Amino acid sequence: MRSISLCLACLLGVATLAPSPERAPRAWSFTPIAAAAAAVNIEAPSATGGIAWQKGDVDAAFAAAKTANKPVFLYWGAVWCPPCNQVKATIFDRQDFIERSRFFVPVYIDGDSPSAQRLSTRFKVVGYPTMILFKPDGTEITRLPGEVDADQYMRVLAMGMNGARPVKDTLAAAQAPGGKLSAEEWRLLAYYSWDTDEQQVLPRDKVATTLQRLAQSCPADQRETCNRLEMRALAAASMAAGAKPRDDKAAVERVLKLLAEPGFARANFDLIVYYSSVITRLVTLPKSTERTQLNAAFNAALEKLAVDTTLSTSDRLSALDAQVTLARQEAPKAALPETLQAKVRTQVARVDRETTDPYARQAVISGAAQLLAEVGLRDESDVLLKAELKRSHSPYYYMLGLAANAKARSDKPGALDWYEKAYAAADGPATRLQWGASYVNALIELSPQDSARIDRAAKSVIGELEPAPDTFYGRNLRALEKMSRNLAGWDKDRHDPQRDATLKRLRAQMAAVCAQLPAVDPARASCDVVLRAAPDAVAKS
Repeated sequence: MRSISLCLACLLGVATLAPSPERAPRAWSFTPIAAAAAAVNIEAPSATGGIAWQKGDVDAAFAAAKTANKPVFLYWGAVWCPPCNQVKATIFDRQDFIERSRFFVPVYIDGDSPSAQRLSTRFKVVGYPTMILFKPDGTEITRLPGEVDADQYMRVLAMGMNGARPVKDTLAAAQAPGGKLSAEEWRLLAYYSWDTDEQQVLPRDKVATTLQRLAQSCPADQRETCNRLEMRALAAASMAAGAKPRDDKAAVERVLKLLAEPGFARANFDLIVYYSSVITRLVTLPKSTERTQLNAAFNAALEKLAVDTTLSTSDRLSALDAQVTLARQEAPKAALPETLQAKVRTQVARVDRETTDPYARQAVISGAAQLLAEVGLRDESDVLLKAELKRSHSPYYYMLGLAANAKARSDKPGALDWYEKAYAAADGPATRLQWGASYVNALIELSPQDSARIDRAAKSVIGELEPAPDTFYGRNLRALEKMSRNLAGWDKDRHDPQRDATLKRLRAQMAAVCAQLPAVDPARASCDVVLRAAPDAVAKS
C-alpha cells in the first residue's frame, strides 16, 4: 500500500556514494547559458533554497541547455502534492543537490501553470512528482525514483549526468546477445523509476517479465543490484493487471533469503515499504503457512525501518503504515491490536510535534491523518486535519481527507460538505478542475437524487474551463472524461426527465466551450467527446 508517499490525488488524471558537488560531471564541458536563458522565467535562488528553477517557456529552457551543453533536469509537480513536498524537503533542499543543480538546467513545470497539461502529454508524465533527466539535445536519459533514500537518489542522479546512455538504450544492450553493461548501467536499470515510466521504455505488461530476466542475467559480482532487480520484478508482477495469488514456494523462499541479508531492507526500503503486502498477496495463498511466515518476515523488517532515524520522518511513517496494511491483510474487518493503535498514536503525535518545515508537514500530516483513519481513529484523524487547515498553504488537500473520513462513517451530508468546501478553496486551474470533478463524482455517488445540486456543481466546473486548446490535455482531460462517464451513468440509471434535462443543459454548455477552440486543433476533438457520447458508449469506456 502506498498511501503516504504516493497519494491517490497525485497519481490521478487521479524517496551509497554521494557525488562530489564541486566536481562537474565528466561527460560534458559547460559554457555559460548566456542570452538563451533570457526568455525563460528564472526563479530567484533565494526563493527555492538556491536552485534557479526555470519556468514558463520550456522550449527556451531546453534551447539554453543545448547552448550551454548542459543536461536538463525536469521536475513535474504541484503545490499541494504531499510526495512533491516530500521531495522538496528531503532532496531539493540538500546542499549537494543545490550545488549539482549548477551543472544542469533545472526546469519546473507546475501542474497549474499555463500549458502544463499539454506539456504533460508531450513529456509523457502523469503522476506528481515525476523527475526526468535529459541530455543537452533533449534525449531522455532516465526517470529518477523520488521514493528512494536521498543519498541513493543523488547517486542515481550523478550516474545519469556522468555520461550514461539513455535507459532505453541501456535496456536494449542488456537484452542483446553478448551485450555488456557497466556496473553503474546495471544500477541505473535497477533504480529507474518504473512507476513513472508511462511506457517510455517498456509496455506496461512487459515490465515484470523484463525485470525478472534482468535479475537473472545480472552479473553475480553485483549482488546488491541483482537483489534489487529481483525484488523490483516481484513488485511489478504484484501490481500487474490480473495478478492473482499463487502458491509460489520458490519465490517465498527467495524473498525470505533477501530479507535476511544484512542491509537489504534498508537499501531497498522503498520496495519493502510500498510493496510488502502486495508481494505477499501475490506469492502466497490466503491463510497459508507461507503467507504467515512471509508477513512475519516483512513485518520484522518494517519494524526496524519504522524506527530508523537515518530515514526521513515521512518514510518512517510509511513503514508503520505498511505494518498496518500487513496486519489488515489476513483479517480486514477485525480490530487491530491495541498495541498497534497505540504505536500509531505515539508516532503521529511525535511527527506533528517535531515537523516544522512547511514542505515536510504537507507530506507528513496527510499521511499521519490517513494512518489514524486506517487504524480506526477517525475522530483523531479529523482533529489533526482540521488543525492543519489553518497553517497549510493548500488546505483544500486536507479537506479531501475530512471528506473521506465522513464517507467512511456513512455521513454522506458531511462528506459532500467537505468535497464542496475543497472545491471552493482549491487554487489553480488544473487543481480546481480536478477538485470540482471530484465533487460532482461524489454527488453522483452519495446523493444521486439531488439533481439540482449535481446540475449546479457540474455547471460550475464547465463554466470555469478556459476555452483554450491547452486545457484539454493530461489530468484535465482525464478528470473531465471521468465526470462525463459518471454523469452518463447517472442519467442512464433512471430515465428521469429531470436528469435528462440536466445532462442536456450540460452538454449544450460544454459544446459552447468546445466551439471556441480551433477546429483543426486536436484538442477540439478531445473536447467534443466530453459529455457528447451516448450513455451506453460512455458507460462501457
